[in-house]
Amino acid sequence: MSYKWRALALLWVAFFLQQGTRQIFGATLSSIQGSLGVSAAQIGMVATVFTFAYGLSVPFAGVTADLMNRKWMVVSGVFVFCLGIFASGFVASLGMMLVTYGFLNGIGQSFYYPSATSIIGELHSDTRATALSILQMGLYAGIIGCSAASGFLAEGGADGWRVPFELFGGIGVLWAVALAFLLKNTRPAAAQEGKASLREAFAVFVANPSAVMLAVGLGMMIYVDVGFKTWMPNHLQEAFGVAKGSAALNAVLWHYLGAFIGVTLGGRISDRLASRRPSVRMETNIAGLVCAVPFIVWMACAPSLVSCCVAMALFGVFRGVYDSNLMASLFDIIPQRYHASGAGIMLSFGFVFGSTSPVVLGLVKEGFSSSVSLASLAAFYLVGAGVIAAARHHAFHRR
Repeated sequence: MSYKWRALALLWVAFFLQQGTRQIFGATLSSIQGSLGVSAAQIGMVATVFTFAYGLSVPFAGVTADLMNRKWMVVSGVFVFCLGIFASGFVASLGMMLVTYGFLNGIGQSFYYPSATSIIGELHSDTRATALSILQMGLYAGIIGCSAASGFLAEGGADGWRVPFELFGGIGVLWAVALAFLLKNTRPAAAQEGKASLREAFAVFVANPSAVMLAVGLGMMIYVDVGFKTWMPNHLQEAFGVAKGSAALNAVLWHYLGAFIGVTLGGRISDRLASRRPSVRMETNIAGLVCAVPFIVWMACAPSLVSCCVAMALFGVFRGVYDSNLMASLFDIIPQRYHASGAGIMLSFGFVFGSTSPVVLGLVKEGFSSSVSLASLAAFYLVGAGVIAAARHHAFHRR
């Protein structure tokens, strides 16, 4: 196996841990809420602080990755966020959870994704969408695996929710050590063309209207994603009387199985058509968001658990179609030397905006119902599709 595929495999496991450990919180939310004695809006603040911390730090991580050795950005990121996850298993108050899961985890995770996708984008110049789609599958597998394990472990007593934090956090710290030995050193993109400051990278990004619009579209998608992952397990418990472990599993299993299908099809199709139709990656993004809308509403208002799971699966298929070209669309319209910093800036906007979702949905849930709060997510997908359509028009039609 060539190094570019070995590197992808190593980064895939790290992405599995990054995304999977995020879902531990959602899968054990009701247990943590009861253990710490806080309200729905207060416990939602933990996810908001994590998302906000990630969003603020990720542009600096992206620019640093363009200036420094990206291998060590990946290694340090995995070590820091897994240390934060591990420490979250020992907290005794909401304030400490905000520090360990919110700040430490959020800042550590920001180091990983811009560096990892930049490495993959450089190694897989001819198979970029396919490689990034394979990486995206690590997200789905991590969320399904860690969510299911966390939900069932949380049923083992009042403090059962602490076990998955300690287990997966400890595994992640060990994987960071493995990455230090198995990943090769990378030459910073800026070393080839001169160093780029954060100001320069930001100026290049905002001067490209299509890149800005892609960031807005990502913000709409992340708002939906964060809200869905935070509150869907709780919705299944309240709406259908599902046990914690089963709710944690069903809330992500069907959705991300569908996403596996969508991301595979979207990546393969867009890679084959990209040489003949340069705009196909953005068109794939648009199709994924628009087609998912009716299934979000169906999921929120489903009369039975089976109906809800079918809706989540179909929602997942089209979410996967969007995911398959998430970064490939951006990389098509900005210079390679700004790939990591551009990804960081785009993620920054997306996560800062998306950070409001857990608290907003918690407030809507308290004022109306969980069905109303989840159904409201459909509007954000529609707005995202419209903004990306404008990005496509500016980047390709006007050009």
